[in-house]
Amino acid sequence: MGRITETVKVLLIINIIFFVGSQFLGDYAYQLFALWFFENGNFMPWQFVTHMFMHGSLMHIIFNMYALWAFGGPIEQMLGQKRFIFFYFSAGLGAAFLHTLVNYIEFKTGYNALLDAGMSMGSVEQLLKTGEYSTAILDSVPKETLQSLYQSVNTPAVGASGAIYGILVAFGMMFPNVELFLLFVPVPVKAKYFIPVLILIDLFSGFTGYSLFGGGIAHFAHVGGALFGFIMMWYWKKNQFNQNRWD
Repeated sequence: MGRITETVKVLLIINIIFFVGSQFLGDYAYQLFALWFFENGNFMPWQFVTHMFMHGSLMHIIFNMYALWAFGGPIEQMLGQKRFIFFYFSAGLGAAFLHTLVNYIEFKTGYNALLDAGMSMGSVEQLLKTGEYSTAILDSVPKETLQSLYQSVNTPAVGASGAIYGILVAFGMMFPNVELFLLFVPVPVKAKYFIPVLILIDLFSGFTGYSLFGGGIAHFAHVGGALFGFIMMWYWKKNQFNQNRWD
């Protein structure tokens, strides 16, 4: 941990360029490059890739880039440059896929609940666009359902966290006994314990809606990146990293 490998360096630079650019372009940058739900008019196919380089705040990008630097270098050295690039973007796309799937389930559940309660399609569409609705619907549908439906369509996903979680899983599988010193834990924790616990926290937060690390976190994107990262690393370890196929 500590050496900046070539691909990690390029990814750091691209992320920083996107972040600085988004500070000048403001909402327009997020309309173009954040990942929107496909029912939202801002959705574009390229956002499945570009959202990985967008971040919502300075602390957001600092934490992600620190993790990319600290854990990405050893993984790139183990996998090789081509395999690492494939791994990074596959984990990020896997995160986007699971996040979108969960959003779709929430969208369909809320949409159908409103129609079943007697709300017209026009009123539902108005809710999705403006967030406005008649309070009479609350007699049949919980307010949380309305909020979840609105947020599923109108809250974009940003950040490299999905790809980072894939890297964390890879690190835990390749270096399970490395002790990590963490800011919020006063004692060193081995990677094979810390990383599974981190993923379980995201699963808990995703299913319950209670987040230990604050709001606005796409927990299922983290889980998706971790899941796809695990599948790829399990397959490659099983096949003993046949480098001739990649480098």
